[in-house]
Amino acid sequence: MSARLLRIRGLVQGVGFRPYVWQLAGELGLAGWVRNDGAGVTIAVDGEKLPEFLARLPQEIPALARVDGIDNDACDEALAPGFIIRDSLSGVLATAIGPDAAICPACIADICDPASRRWRYPFTTCTHCGPRYTVSAGLPYDRVRTSLAAFPLCPACAAEYADPADRRFHAETTCCPDCGPRLHLLDASGAAVDGDPLAKTVELLQNGAIVAIKGLGGFHLACAADNAQAVAELRRRKQREAKPFAVMGLNAASLAAQARIGAAELALLRSPAAPIVLCAKGNSELAEVAPGLSRLGVMLPATPLHLLLWHEAAGRPAGTGWLTQASPLLLVMTSANPHGEPLVIDNDEAHERLAGIADAFLEHDRGIVVRCDDSVLRAGPHFIRRARGYVPLPVALADDGPPVLALGAYLKNTVCVVRGREAFLSQHVGSLDNAASIAFLEETVGHLLAILDCRPALIAHDLHPDYPSTQLALRLAGELGVPALAVAHHHAHIAAICAEHAVNEPIIGLALDGVGLGPDGGAWGGELLRVDGADCRRLGHLRLLALPGGDRAAREPWRMAVAALHAGGQGHRIGDWLQRTWPQRDAGPLLTMLARRLRCPPTSSLGRWFDAVAGLLGVCAVARYEGEAAMALEGLAAGHGPVDPLPGGYQLAGGELDLSPLLPTLLDCRDPAYGAALFHATLSAGLAEWALFAVDREKLAKIAIAGGCAMNALLVDALQAHLAEAGVELLQARQVPPNDGGLALGQAWVARRAQEQGVNA
Repeated sequence: MSARLLRIRGLVQGVGFRPYVWQLAGELGLAGWVRNDGAGVTIAVDGEKLPEFLARLPQEIPALARVDGIDNDACDEALAPGFIIRDSLSGVLATAIGPDAAICPACIADICDPASRRWRYPFTTCTHCGPRYTVSAGLPYDRVRTSLAAFPLCPACAAEYADPADRRFHAETTCCPDCGPRLHLLDASGAAVDGDPLAKTVELLQNGAIVAIKGLGGFHLACAADNAQAVAELRRRKQREAKPFAVMGLNAASLAAQARIGAAELALLRSPAAPIVLCAKGNSELAEVAPGLSRLGVMLPATPLHLLLWHEAAGRPAGTGWLTQASPLLLVMTSANPHGEPLVIDNDEAHERLAGIADAFLEHDRGIVVRCDDSVLRAGPHFIRRARGYVPLPVALADDGPPVLALGAYLKNTVCVVRGREAFLSQHVGSLDNAASIAFLEETVGHLLAILDCRPALIAHDLHPDYPSTQLALRLAGELGVPALAVAHHHAHIAAICAEHAVNEPIIGLALDGVGLGPDGGAWGGELLRVDGADCRRLGHLRLLALPGGDRAAREPWRMAVAALHAGGQGHRIGDWLQRTWPQRDAGPLLTMLARRLRCPPTSSLGRWFDAVAGLLGVCAVARYEGEAAMALEGLAAGHGPVDPLPGGYQLAGGELDLSPLLPTLLDCRDPAYGAALFHATLSAGLAEWALFAVDREKLAKIAIAGGCAMNALLVDALQAHLAEAGVELLQARQVPPNDGGLALGQAWVARRAQEQGVNA
């Protein structure tokens, strides 16, 4: 065969792809070269066994690599005998930086080997693991564009870096104790703590201290998970009254008493992404860690630094045999940020912003270029939060089109950049309710556009004019001279499912969440939609509930219970119910407001129905964090087990789904767990009949579900079973969160379809 020029697209930089090609070509006795460039990896190759090379090339790639496409053209260059790795070539950027990856087994062996020069070194990495996205400022992915540029390689590391046969060949973050970052432990005043930083940190944690620990994408706040007093103090200092914490343990055996870790959960925990995984609680509950919930978020050490804490607690054993043994050390690992603000990433910033929270700081001098929180999933997989380990892996799209920037909404904000047939969703930004988070949003937009070398031709945003993300979108559109497109909140929810599942035909959508601005100016949240690209038509909604006191009602489920009973014809029973369930509450002012329709805006939100039922059953009077009432209700229902839907427990009329017929039964219920299970069962049956009505009327074959309520596994699984019986497919989010964390993807998809369909921005 004549020589071939191969251009490889995908995640092929910084993952050992060039040495893999070099080794494969050498094994087959081929001539040519391989190099990184702005589009990925280019290979010039020739030789007798070229057909075998072409067949094996995409099949045996490194674990962290991903090949999206191979262009195979004739090569007119005369190739010298032998195969070499050429220097990287700059160019138009069409590749991507990989996500941060958990420490690999080979590096674990290095740090646990007393004879290794990386014995107990907390920044040990190779091409198979370590930071990428969080230390990278641009492409191509080379050391000079990472925060490791400040650490010139020593002769020993330079030799490994230059040797294609070594797994650290062009490992851009490689280093050792002689040339790499250093670890320091400082007390609350900023003074250095004498002694070994790891040993002293373990000692502090075991004695009840709260330590800020610098990780890959930012700092964690850590304390002993089995020390109730330490956990309670962390809650007090962080102003996190009840929201659940995640727990890190050495291995599944160490967490077995606290969490039920099945095969699917274990696979996620041990994956290169090493996310927080939500598991059913075990028999031994950790006080104060996840109060009132049926699931616990658990994680395994993802970095050498974290793993070395357990190594220290185990007495610094040689070898890796100790890794399979259960360890009593369990640590709360929560994002190091003052209440509601972005993650802390800089050492000086940590001492300033975490003053009064952390007792000590385990930090180092390797810079974090971009902050990136931990990802959170449950088995499926289903994303709760998509960040470290998954960003910036793209979502593959069905079609090409112009570059689009989408700015998300207000809560659980993320940003999306669509380039070619790929959608790059940013890491979790969070709620845009403070200046620091808004600044983080702008920082995220700038970084994502820079590493993708993308100039958007269109900018999409939420319909709500007061969101900071909307205001930023309009400002950027003006600065760039490109159009901006407002996308309705729930249209974007269903569109995100369409984007992920390559749906280009019309589809029925169940958009179920807490609140989002509808095109009519109302507070939507329980919507039956027909989505066809840029066109979205409302087919129905949940029966409207009043919000007595406006936004306050969303934080106080007892208020929503009063509103639901009043609307459902049960107003005469409110007094007895309230005296029995919430005797300290006075419904008089609310009933007056409801009767006069004063400060009681209506909403179709399913989230508010969850709140109403939680208040009605005595589960939650006042929510201490977003979604607490609904999560507690799901936990109770899951613990009770399946029940049959209540016959006649809902009504369908004129496209409206009314759950009021269920209220009298719930009023008489004295078992909150049974009531929660009955609500879930009846709701899922009602949603199924409602959606199937739309499928029949619109002559469509698929249903998508999205929104914050789509994270309720009990509800969605029951709904899917009902629809499967009818032979209808339910499409769910798999690569992005179904809540507002995936909204930007839907906005970008709608923006492209709007341009195709000639809809004006």
